[in-house]
Amino acid sequence: MTDTKKIQTGINNISDEWFRANIDRKTLKNLSKRSDFEGWKHIIIYALSLGALGLLSTYTWQSLWFVPIYLAYCMMWGGADAIWHECGHGTAFKNRKLNKFFYNIASFMNNFEPVRWKWSHSLHHSYTASIDPHDYEVDGSIFAKHTFLSFILNFVPGSGFFTIHKSLYVEIIKHALGIKTNVMKDCIPEDKINDCINISRIFVLLWITIIASSIYFYTFLPILLFLIPKFFSNFNVIWGMTQHIGLKENAKDHRLSTRSVRLNPIFSFIYWKMEYHIEHHMFPMIPSYNLPKLYDVIKDQMPEPQTLYQAYKEIIPAVIKKSKNPDYFIPVQLPNN
Repeated sequence: MTDTKKIQTGINNISDEWFRANIDRKTLKNLSKRSDFEGWKHIIIYALSLGALGLLSTYTWQSLWFVPIYLAYCMMWGGADAIWHECGHGTAFKNRKLNKFFYNIASFMNNFEPVRWKWSHSLHHSYTASIDPHDYEVDGSIFAKHTFLSFILNFVPGSGFFTIHKSLYVEIIKHALGIKTNVMKDCIPEDKINDCINISRIFVLLWITIIASSIYFYTFLPILLFLIPKFFSNFNVIWGMTQHIGLKENAKDHRLSTRSVRLNPIFSFIYWKMEYHIEHHMFPMIPSYNLPKLYDVIKDQMPEPQTLYQAYKEIIPAVIKKSKNPDYFIPVQLPNN
């Protein structure tokens, strides 16, 4: 396998080998500007929404109302994925310390050990959907060998318990024990591995604290609210799964390996505009809140974003075909320019 540690181009840099849409430098510079205001606006609305749903979940605990409210809380909790992602790119805020602070909080909420995911996500951008070097972030989409049933289970709240042995909980426990997984060996520089191990141990200690508080107070609420919401945030998979699944491997054109979709305002907020995913991969230095403007500038060079219905109309047959023919991928019609 290629030594990925030596050849990553960086989380916000794309190799000249890749296709990039034509855009003038002044426009690109303006779209790349970070904004503390935009960062705080999203964080405050998100935190208030999550907090309100958490309080409602607590208030309705042990009643029938708890189920829909808790599922809404878990969906909002899953929005931490977008915060982790944007702060990881350093584009949520202009202030670097704010990006780092919220990156670490969102990492814990997502069970994303921050050192591991910093480097694996950098590889994901340097070599999107690449087999060698291996892009670990599309293992569940482009590289996955789904059956129709296993694919559908991705969208069922709580189904993650059936595959917990493959979960990030187990990966973090392995790292906390000093076990070097493939992703650690392939992605993380040697001088950062101890950081990964130590932070994994902090994650495990926090999990133990949450469990201990549930035992002490004789209630499952701490576990439900702070430890396992990701198991029930499957609704977020509806848009997250569209990013790469069914598309081409080893393509030096993000338009062939990545998909953009259109979402309603609520979903778009939770996803923090990351539905413009081709545009993000092509210009990862541009903050997500500027991606709709970027699309307007370069749309004549891009496939038109699909609705979720249109996306899954091609994804579901592709999953079935790929289970029989691993080399199958969805052909993308590119603009003639």
